[in-house]
Amino acid sequence: MTKKIGLFAIPLIAALGIGCSTANDTTNANANAATATTSPTTAPGPDNSEIATSVDASGTRTETRTFRNNPRIQKVTVTTHNGVRTVKVTSKSGEEKVVDTTENVLEATGDKVADAAGFVADKSKAAGNEVGDKAEDVKDKTVSTSKAVGEKTVEGAKKVGDKSVEGAKTVGDKTVSGAKKVGKAVKKVIP
Repeated sequence: MTKKIGLFAIPLIAALGIGCSTANDTTNANANAATATTSPTTAPGPDNSEIATSVDASGTRTETRTFRNNPRIQKVTVTTHNGVRTVKVTSKSGEEKVVDTTENVLEATGDKVADAAGFVADKSKAAGNEVGDKAEDVKDKTVSTSKAVGEKTVEGAKKVGDKSVEGAKTVGDKTVSGAKKVGKAVKKVIP
């Protein structure tokens, strides 16, 4: 009887092993199908960007627009699943925000998308521009003041020159007058 049980048990165990193996294969195939996506297609987008589109096995469509040189925004990801659209915007610093907008973010300018997400422009650039403006104002005032000082210096030099000429004339007149007196005195001494 043990021999009969043993003969019966061996095929039963083998059948169970084959059945489990088939079940694992089916489970793996289903898992692979759920995670499979179509190969993303890429196309150039407006405002120096590129748009990649893919659809996974469950029908979720993902469109990622990557900006090449926008100073405020890195990328926009639009995910559509069962008719529900989600827009996620990523800034240059890596900050992500979900944006509720009806605008077509795949066609809008990067600055418009950044504004919708609330990403502000780089303040250091604005401050740099303001410093440049202030430097221009200081330069203009310096040039203006320099001109005024130059004009006053020229006026002063003219006055000093006039006084010098007047003084030289006076000194010259006095020298001539003194020389005449000396000349008369010499004539008196030498008859």
